[in-house]
Amino acid sequence: MANYNKVLLIGNLTRDPQLRYTPNQMAVCDFGLAVNRRSRTTSGEQREEVCFVDVTAWGKQAETLSKYVTKGRQLFVEGRLTYDQWEGQDGQKRSKLKVTLEGFQFLDGGAGGGGGGGAGGARGGRSQAPQGGPQPTGGQDEGYNQDLDDDTIPF
Repeated sequence: MANYNKVLLIGNLTRDPQLRYTPNQMAVCDFGLAVNRRSRTTSGEQREEVCFVDVTAWGKQAETLSKYVTKGRQLFVEGRLTYDQWEGQDGQKRSKLKVTLEGFQFLDGGAGGGGGGGAGGARGGRSQAPQGGPQPTGGQDEGYNQDLDDDTIPF
């Protein structure tokens, strides 16, 4: 039997990204994402449900996100579910599911986004900074250097 672990989310950042570095100088960025879902009850009343998701980005993507996004900014995130376990200060074992980012795309103009909300490829761990910014690649595809424009993005 095959396994598949893929997460696609569109939401708004619930806090500014927090950038830190591991002892071997690998960038790690943590942020929260609020994903809204609207539905109607059986009585026809509109209802909104919010799901809060913790996301972790690594490497160049972590640095790009910490530089260009802030609380409230809308983001498309592609990644995988990761099960995190640790022991709390009280000695109790704790755990949670979070998303490990593999790719992202800026969806709104943002504060320094140059108006059009920078195009970014969310596939294969590639990302692109807003217009006028650096053009980083992420993770596994360090040699990838294809420029994307709004006509090549399917949504």
